[in-house]
Formats: sequence, structure tokens, C-alpha cells
Amino acid sequence: MKMICLSYLGLMLLTHPARCQQDNVDEPETSAPSTPEDLLDNEHVREELAVNDFTAPSIAKVFTSLQHLSPLPMTDVERKFTERMPLDRADLAIEIGFLIADGFLIVESGDMAKVEPLAKELSRYGKALGAGDRVSRHVASLLESAKNNKPDQLKKELSATQKDVEKELVALRDTDLAHLISLGGWLRALNVAATAVNKQFSPERGKELMREDIADYYTETLGTLHPRISERPNFVEMREILSGLRNDMLVDEKNPVTAEKVAQILAKSKELVKLAAKRVPE
Repeated sequence: MKMICLSYLGLMLLTHPARCQQDNVDEPETSAPSTPEDLLDNEHVREELAVNDFTAPSIAKVFTSLQHLSPLPMTDVERKFTERMPLDRADLAIEIGFLIADGFLIVESGDMAKVEPLAKELSRYGKALGAGDRVSRHVASLLESAKNNKPDQLKKELSATQKDVEKELVALRDTDLAHLISLGGWLRALNVAATAVNKQFSPERGKELMREDIADYYTETLGTLHPRISERPNFVEMREILSGLRNDMLVDEKNPVTAEKVAQILAKSKELVKLAAKRVPE
């Protein structure tokens, strides 16, 4: 997919240390995969890479391509907020990525009444992840932008939320969690895009999904995470599905974009979102 662009977030010590596992453990030395260039946020690269040599795909960039797939089937892809937050920090990161993606969906739908409950969820999750102060800076602006019906400003605040959480995580050497925020956002966006194309198929719309480079990126990224995360059964299965997904996304003269390809991508995107949302048993 030309696809659905994005970049995301960071963190601090837990506000409630007993609630979440401490993940500040030295990570194994691994080489990071190259981020697809069109998913990089230029401001993020300028501010962060020179200091930290870290970046992750921007969720905002990912959602840019969804504009080419309107109308989006919002009722088919709506996601309910969970009452109980996960205790594991990797699970928190994935679900923050989901929430940021939900924010971009709300902007696309124009349903500004949903911004307030989303902002409350972002604040809750930010505090649990230890980045509450950074997230709180943006919550008021999100609410103000929704009240004044300023969708462009909402997008800027959502993007800034991801970048600010990232900064916190990078400072704490918790870049694994920053990658998981990005992954959560992309998986949510992929599922939305595949649903839209499957519902109203054309080869041109289908081409928006065919981004094997992004599937490759996240396949490799999952392999670089700390074994504590990468060896969890749901993450192992996600990596296997992503590896196969890149083959579904390959397009050439012998493998054109077809409705069948789109249906396969949709099915795998649903399974990936389901696996990503799977929590560590409490």
C-alpha cells in the first residue's frame, strides 16, 4: 500500500510501578532494518536521528494514503475501547498505536464527538506507560481542535503525541516499545485499508495495499526486539504471517492486483490485529 503512512512515540518510569512489568533491560545488539523512506516524518528525522539514531514509521504518514481510499467503511472497522488496560508494557505500546490510529480514523470520519473519549484513553495509557506528562500536553489541544472543528490541527497533535512518547522511550533506551507503537498503528491502518478496498475493489485502489517493503520492515523489526517480547507466541506468529503477507503484496506482470489478493491481505490483517491485541496472561 502506498500505504497508510505513520511515525510514533516514547516513555518514562511507570506512574504505578506495580501495574506494569519493568522492561528497561539491556537489549541484544541487532542491526535495525531500514525504514521505508516515505513513512519517515521529516521533522522527526531532523530532531531525533541526529541524536538517537532512531526512528520508526509515522502513523500520520501511513494514514495519508487512506485519503485515496475514501469512503472508508467506518462501521465495519470501528473498535471499542477496552475497560481494563494491559499490565505488560509491550501490550500497552501496541494499544497506544491502535489508539493513535483510531484518532486519525475519527478525523477522516469527521465525527468530532469521539475525540473526547479517545483523548481520555490516550491520557490513561500514556500515564500507565510512564509518558503521562508528554501526552497530557496534547490532550487539551486535541479537545480544543475538535471543539473548533479543526481536523488538520487534530492530525498534527496526534502525530506530535507519537513523537513525544517516542522521545521518552528513546531517552529510557526503550526503543522496542516505540517500534511496537508504530506497529500497532500500521496494523490498524492496514486492516482499515484492506477492508475499504475489499468492499469497493478496483486494481487502482488495490495498489495502495501492495507495500511489501513495509511488511518486510516489520518482519525484520519483530526479529530485533528483545527475546522477552519477540519470543512470545503471538509475536512469533505475527512475524510468520508478515513474512507471508509480503508475498501477497508482490505485484508484477504475472501477478496483477486482484480481488483475491485483496481478500487474502484482509484476512491476514484481521489475524495480525487479533494477535497484536493478545495480552500477556494476568
